[in-house]
Amino acid sequence: MKYKAVTRNAAGLGLIMLLAGCSGGGFGNFFGGGERSRAAAAEIHQQERVRMGTTRDSTVWDLFSNNQPPNVTVEVNRYLWAASLEVLDFLPVQTVDPFSGVIVTGFGTPPGGGRAYRAAILVNDPALDARSLNVALMTQGGPASRETIRAVEDAILTRARQLRIRDRGL
Repeated sequence: MKYKAVTRNAAGLGLIMLLAGCSGGGFGNFFGGGERSRAAAAEIHQQERVRMGTTRDSTVWDLFSNNQPPNVTVEVNRYLWAASLEVLDFLPVQTVDPFSGVIVTGFGTPPGGGRAYRAAILVNDPALDARSLNVALMTQGGPASRETIRAVEDAILTRARQLRIRDRGL
């Protein structure tokens, strides 16, 4: 059951990336984009349509159909979610989807810093655990250093633990 949720989260993230890439300035620029990426995204989209058993294009009305099995749920750790938004509050939020656990921000400069960053965060598990949190940081010159990403992950995890401790004190 847990693996279905993880697979579903990954498929949801892929779909969000595909849709953002179609906008022209979304994930295509965030991850490097280009014609090769568009072709790969189209192939992934086609595979997903085949996997879901539909070969027709989706419409907005598909959002209102209840064609998902009732026992499939996506679970997101609320402390990691809240901590991610608090720690990265200096970044303008572009996309938030609490059902799939995805937060995408625009470029912003941290207080006291000189370099602008952009972030994509995925909270993909209900556990308050480092494995439940995936952070991708980008600078205007390319990917952020691994040390910077690790520092942001540590700050989010620390704040999430503080929030949980505060809630238990109630």
